[in-house]
Amino acid sequence: MNKWLYRASLALVVIGLLVSVYMTIYKLTSNDSMCLGSGDCSTVNASRYSEVNGIPVAAIGILGYAAILAVLLFENRNSFFRQNGTLMIFGMALTGFIFTVWLIYVEIALLKAICPFCVTSQVAMTLLFIIAVIRLIKDPQS
Repeated sequence: MNKWLYRASLALVVIGLLVSVYMTIYKLTSNDSMCLGSGDCSTVNASRYSEVNGIPVAAIGILGYAAILAVLLFENRNSFFRQNGTLMIFGMALTGFIFTVWLIYVEIALLKAICPFCVTSQVAMTLLFIIAVIRLIKDPQS
């Protein structure tokens, strides 16, 4: 296992998780003072696209990032995760990346509003996906 790629993945997951927690709190409290920058995060947060079947998108982010974090942490501690972790992370990062592409489209094309916190999460997930692809290519069995 490439330690640099592993550590970069951990750092990106933690960033994504923290942003998702912050945005979930913002969504649940509707505290507009939490919105930084241009104020577009309040536009994004109040839109119908900020929830999926009543669940805040940021809460879905918490689950996704937490699942990736769990696999990363168990990768070196458990034979099942040692053998399947790379592929599991790839699958979760691919799912997150596809969802991220949709959210970018929604922000740019439909809402015409860019939330800086959303962009941070989108960049983190995109980089996680790129690292997951590299890890899968370099070492598909670990």
